[in-house]
Formats: sequence, C-alpha cells, structure tokens
Amino acid sequence: VLWAVERGITIGTNPEGTLFSPDTVVTRAQMVTFLWRAYGSPRITSANPFTDVSADAYYHDAVLWAVERGITIGTNPEGTLFSPNAPVTRAQAVTFQWRAAGSPAVSDRSFEDVAADAYYSPAVTWAADSGITIGTNAAGTLFSPDAVVTRAQAVTFLYRHMAQY
Repeated sequence: VLWAVERGITIGTNPEGTLFSPDTVVTRAQMVTFLWRAYGSPRITSANPFTDVSADAYYHDAVLWAVERGITIGTNPEGTLFSPNAPVTRAQAVTFQWRAAGSPAVSDRSFEDVAADAYYSPAVTWAADSGITIGTNAAGTLFSPDAVVTRAQAVTFLYRHMAQY
C-alpha cells in the first residue's frame, strides 16, 4: 500500500486520504487506472471505442491507454462496452497485468481451477511464475479466477510485479 501511495498509483478512499479500505472490491475502471498509473500515466492518442466510458470520467485516459496497448478489448462481442463499474475478477486483473507486461511466454504450470484453454490461463501461469500470486488455498493449487479483487490484492499484485522496476 505504501509503495502504491508513494508512486501515486492510488490515494485514500476518504477526502482526507487517511483510509485505504483494503477489503473494498476493485472495479474494472479502478484496476486499469492503477495499472496505467503504475506505468507512468502515459498519454493516449486513440479514439474512445466504449459507449460507457465518458470523456470526463477519471478513468477515461487509463481505459484508452489499455485499449491502445491491447490490455483490454471490452466486455461485449462488439467491443463497445468496458463495464467500468463491474468488479474486476482475479482472472481479469492478472490478464490486464500480463498484457501490460507484453504477454510474456509462460511455462505449463497451472492451478487446478484454471482450464488450459481459458483466455486467462497464460496470464495466471505468468503471475504464478513471477511471484505475483501463490494462489488462494494453503496448498497453492487453486487460483479462484472468478473471485473479485480487493484493493489490498490489487496493489499487492502490482507491487510484486512493478516494484522491481
């Protein structure tokens, strides 16, 4: 959390900035914004393909950066919705990070609850190989891809990957 605050990746959840709210669920807009800020808040040049992302939304530039970088294509087949207020799942969060990192090659390692043909399988394997996640059970055999991500988990995922840079 301190790493994320020091780098401007996140701020507090109250006006004074004294609360972090670690157990609060992260939305897709928040996760992409955290990631965008972790990469230095790059400027965007593309047009907005999403009807549910307004130009005055705090996450506008972050979402368009994610589209430019191939981090997200949206949530509907037409590619016109981003679903900014939907909770981000563990599968989506690590997929965003993996794509932002350039979609590096991965080993064959996986978790029992991650199908080899799932869109997020390479991202989950990369996250495990990179030490970003160790899974959700004591044995380290489950990833829980559909579980929602909390603020504490989101910044921990980012810290474990980005703090080395």
